[in-house]
Amino acid sequence: MTKSILSRCAASLAVCALLAGCASLPMVDAPSVNQNSRIQFLVLHFTSQPFDESMRLLTQRTDRPVSVHYLVPEPGDATYPRKDLRIHRLVPEHRRAWHAGQSFWNGNVALNGASIGIEVVNQSSCESTNPAAEIQTPDMQSCTFRDYPEAQIQLVIELAKDILDRHPDIDPVDVVGHSDIAPSRRLDPGPTFPWKRLYEHGIGAWYDDSTVDAYRRRFADSPPSIEVLQRGLRAYGYSVQETGELDVQTRFALRAFQMHFRASSFDGLPDPESTAILFALLEKYRPRALSEIAL
Repeated sequence: MTKSILSRCAASLAVCALLAGCASLPMVDAPSVNQNSRIQFLVLHFTSQPFDESMRLLTQRTDRPVSVHYLVPEPGDATYPRKDLRIHRLVPEHRRAWHAGQSFWNGNVALNGASIGIEVVNQSSCESTNPAAEIQTPDMQSCTFRDYPEAQIQLVIELAKDILDRHPDIDPVDVVGHSDIAPSRRLDPGPTFPWKRLYEHGIGAWYDDSTVDAYRRRFADSPPSIEVLQRGLRAYGYSVQETGELDVQTRFALRAFQMHFRASSFDGLPDPESTAILFALLEKYRPRALSEIAL
């Protein structure tokens, strides 16, 4: 008998012994109602890199180690080794992947421990036009955003639906982009990501047009103050402090919101349409929080 066969036999015996030991413990299952799933959020990203470099960065040791639960390739990528697109599972869902970094959503911080991350291969990218500036603003970023091919989005939809079926505790408002949970640092998955398309397949949140129209008429003559806008962004989930000023943190959060829900314009400046969309979403998904905002 070879050493490899002996090693496998020994490993199998060890597993059997462990299972037998657990089975012999005097144990009673008495489930508590005071529990929930570890998984509360689904976070979407783009890689800014082709497939081969994405795999290297997400699976190998680097100076700044990162990982994610799933990687979705892009058709036509010369570095992708297969003819058919296949989802790549890099980290088991029950384990923490390092994809969210410093993050915040609806009072929750450090979302790595409570989320599943999906990286989509897409080579959109941004760079600062004034890297020496002490305070960066949305205006200082020059970006190129690429479209997502249909075959890739179909795969993302299938994967997200499968995840949500297995993790029903993830609310629609908790299907977010990296830019939503880290608006001053990240722009992915970007304004070309088809959030409404995902919503139409039961994934994530979206607004009702009639409600937006009602708020647009309401705000036409008397738009909400910056402080009320900040309360609305905070109530929906964004990390925004109420200062009453259109400051940098507010502009970054509003830009992330616009990329998600009104991608035709995302300068981070208030306007009647994006404000109406915000309050329509609050009415639909966070009515209790909306009731505490004085409009």
